[in-house]
Amino acid sequence: MLPKFLLADNSQVLPDKIFVVHNEQPRFIVGCDVEGFSVDQEIYWIDDQPASEELIKELLEQAEEFMDLELEYEEELYLLENEDDTDDNKVTPK
Repeated sequence: MLPKFLLADNSQVLPDKIFVVHNEQPRFIVGCDVEGFSVDQEIYWIDDQPASEELIKELLEQAEEFMDLELEYEEELYLLENEDDTDDNKVTPK
């Protein structure tokens, strides 16, 4: 079973873009600027676009929340990894 959302990028071609992939019906991909979900946003529908604007709004809000949480989590992991590397390089007094 795939997760409901995935993050994707193509830093070699579009270094300032990030994509949020929605894997459940209706499936879609949202392309946006790495600095903000609503910046240069494009929606690519894999399945038929829903007729309900309210559903689309709700799905985009969920996608934005997912992206924000994932990027925050990745940043925390990066900081923890660097903290561990710094601790390994410290000299302990004898």
